[in-house]
Amino acid sequence: MDKVTAYIEKKAEWKTELEKLRSTVLSCNLEETIKWGSPVYMSNGKNILGLSAFKNYVGLWFFQGGTLKDTHKVLMNAQEGKTQAMRQWRFATLEEINEDLIKAYIKEAVENQEKGNIIKPKKNTKPLVIHPLLQKELDTNAAFLEKFESFSLSKRREYAEHISSAKREATQKSRLEKIIPMVLSGVGLHDKYKNC
Repeated sequence: MDKVTAYIEKKAEWKTELEKLRSTVLSCNLEETIKWGSPVYMSNGKNILGLSAFKNYVGLWFFQGGTLKDTHKVLMNAQEGKTQAMRQWRFATLEEINEDLIKAYIKEAVENQEKGNIIKPKKNTKPLVIHPLLQKELDTNAAFLEKFESFSLSKRREYAEHISSAKREATQKSRLEKIIPMVLSGVGLHDKYKNC
């Protein structure tokens, strides 16, 4: 049994709907795989859409759904204000699954991907705010300054926020003492979690 079939078997209450959605998507000549624990369909190595089942509905997730015209107003942003590109199409019954309409949306999604019509994630424009304790260390410790400056803006921001987020001065000082050897050895604050 392949992994997608196994995924569908686990979602027994939605098996018929998932099988219909799967066959519709596969008829569009997309590559099928499992990513993030759910079926994902790709074209030329690029994610086009995903298939998922929840308690009250099954859904298609268009990774670049924000670029689709959505003339039938079937797509929704599951996390308004957070999600930029991804859009979801929900189905609560088998009868709601319109194969021809789904194929039209998939065709447009593939064409948009091929043309490079995609929504790129917005860069974090949050400024780097250096806490006075950290600034004092940077001003007095040349080796620390050199290593700190070699980090990406996001890593420097992580360290600065780590110190600033402590309410008590004693905690701020303790955190500074702990990060000095990390910075000097070129390690980011959260690096140990990123390579799992």
